[in-house]
Amino acid sequence: MINLTINGESITAPEGATILEVARMAGIEIPTLCHHPDLSNVGACRMCVVSVQGARALQTACTTPAADGMVVDTMSEDAVETRKFVLEMLLTDHPNECMTCEVNGDCELQDLVYDYGVKWPEHNGQRHQWEINPDPNPFIFIDRNKCILCSRCIRACNEIQNRDVWNFAYRGFQTKLVAGADQFMLDAGCESCGQCVAYCPVGALYDKMSIGLGRVNQITKVRTTCSYCGVGCNFDLNVRDGRIIRVTSAADAPVNGMALCVKGRYGYDYVHHPDRLTRPLVRAKWLGREAVEERIAAGEWAIFDEAKQRLTHRRPPNDAQTPIPNTQYPNTQYPNTQDLNTQLPPDTFIATDWDTALDVVANKFAETKKKFGGDAFALLASAKCTNEENFIFNKFTRQMLATHSIDHCARL
Repeated sequence: MINLTINGESITAPEGATILEVARMAGIEIPTLCHHPDLSNVGACRMCVVSVQGARALQTACTTPAADGMVVDTMSEDAVETRKFVLEMLLTDHPNECMTCEVNGDCELQDLVYDYGVKWPEHNGQRHQWEINPDPNPFIFIDRNKCILCSRCIRACNEIQNRDVWNFAYRGFQTKLVAGADQFMLDAGCESCGQCVAYCPVGALYDKMSIGLGRVNQITKVRTTCSYCGVGCNFDLNVRDGRIIRVTSAADAPVNGMALCVKGRYGYDYVHHPDRLTRPLVRAKWLGREAVEERIAAGEWAIFDEAKQRLTHRRPPNDAQTPIPNTQYPNTQYPNTQDLNTQLPPDTFIATDWDTALDVVANKFAETKKKFGGDAFALLASAKCTNEENFIFNKFTRQMLATHSIDHCARL
């Protein structure tokens, strides 16, 4: 352990920690743009400069190891003025469009400009005019005009995803972020995981599916677990007006941290797809004609839409019958419920409630087991379930259904 002083406060810290790490452990904030705790330190942005007693110049807190007896001032006049200068230089080549920017309210550069009271620089010098959204990647939006060359996306792709897609090309004022050898992202080996977007501190990289749908102050974040596999990755659903508009990483997720695959980050649109089943479907012959008629007439159950479409091709028994319009498919008509007994085939799917559907399944299981024994069953578990769900599935198979015919799709 070492002892040092930061802003007049005596602090004990582990040996090998940087000034930035020690300060944050002590609750002392030092501004950063290129730093992220998940990534290696490069000291590129110079926002974290601090005064160290005895040093010839300002030191970058993110790369300077803390030493025993060191005296640090994070808010010295030189440090504050240098940060203001850095911010002003960044703004000289940054679009002045915060009002319409997707990350307004969630931009680290915007927050620091506000905190340090930096005014928008008016000048007649050159500004970059990079093409906006030049890449056909279906998930990642690129606006290099907003890039501050912090290299967080480069390090995230290299150190976490091990893809090494992003890098800087050219030099001086012409330096720009490129994929591969200045190629399209997919041609450079991109997996479209969106890790670069998650680590971008500004709006240079963004989720293309979410553009124009809502900003951070307009959404509610709901923590959930990914439904695609059994790893159990956590992330935040960004919900606006009852619809998922974006998925964002959660740094405190216990399994995956900030990391997500392309399915977890961008495969959420199925939730609101019109073809998604939101109610269980049971064949009419397993429900009973009277129950079907009664519950459909009461509005509790409904004929599955595809079944409705099939019924339109059957000739009604009475030409005078008045058809009922289908609100989901306005060009489709189907018979009234009083004719279900003559029009509804026994294999037609009925959208029921969960209690009814589960009762049907339980009764079918019991009937089959009584008639043929447990060996009549064979069950296949799924890698998309959690370990706990597969454990329960195993117990149900062996103890309730009395069969050992169980396998797992990941083993096949």
